[in-house]
Amino acid sequence: MEEFNPEGLKRLHRPSPSSHKGQNGKLMIIGGSHLFHAASLWSLKVASRIVDMVFYSSVPENNRIIEKEKEEFHDGIIVPREKLGMYIGEMDCILIGPGLPRKEGEEPGDDDTKELTEKLLKHYSEKKWVIDGGSLQVIKPSVLPKNSIITPHHLEFKNLFNLEGNDKNAIEMAKKYNITIVLKGEIDVVCNREKCIKVVGGNAGMTKGGTGDVLAGLIASLYCKNPAFLSASAGSIINKKAGEELYKRVGIYFNASDLTDEIPHLMKDLLDY
Repeated sequence: MEEFNPEGLKRLHRPSPSSHKGQNGKLMIIGGSHLFHAASLWSLKVASRIVDMVFYSSVPENNRIIEKEKEEFHDGIIVPREKLGMYIGEMDCILIGPGLPRKEGEEPGDDDTKELTEKLLKHYSEKKWVIDGGSLQVIKPSVLPKNSIITPHHLEFKNLFNLEGNDKNAIEMAKKYNITIVLKGEIDVVCNREKCIKVVGGNAGMTKGGTGDVLAGLIASLYCKNPAFLSASAGSIINKKAGEELYKRVGIYFNASDLTDEIPHLMKDLLDY
């Protein structure tokens, strides 16, 4: 299997100097719960550095956290869950799942993750979707929209498809459901129905909680204005290389917040050609 060629990053969308607000990506993030409040915030933090506008929908507690952080997310719009239908239609991409709880992790005030996810995926199946975290752990593969991107680690892949998470099964499931799969691991495997590549890099510091939520936010941001396979591959390599840059300075002693702060610097170095 071939490795992803970093030259492919040059195909990523670059904002035109004459563009205006909204033309370089509108992303909706649906995630978070009373127990897992940080996950969707890491996705939001990295997305706010890449796309023009981030729309964020979570439980009221998380929405209040973001309201207090408006100085950083000044282009963000907080959307109550009951008003999602008013906004999803205008989104370039929707990320769902970071921090959404499995049934056993639900607390009073949380949405039912399976019900919420399947309802939205079915009703807005024509939209660009990135499906991660809690959503991946409760849905059936039959509801995956065509052209969506999913970001499972090996156990999530097995739970979703009832198959071992490996290269062979990843490409078979990508073909069967016409989706792009990012099978996360020490070596990421990215497959669609036509091809499969591997992305090497990273280090043990990236095993910490939240780095996958950063990756999901990064991929979804890129998917707003780029093809699915390129978005998934580029997101994987950018995330890993950001971890490598942090390793040069602090070894494995960094966290997901450090990763979100490193990604813009790395993207400038990689994309300013």
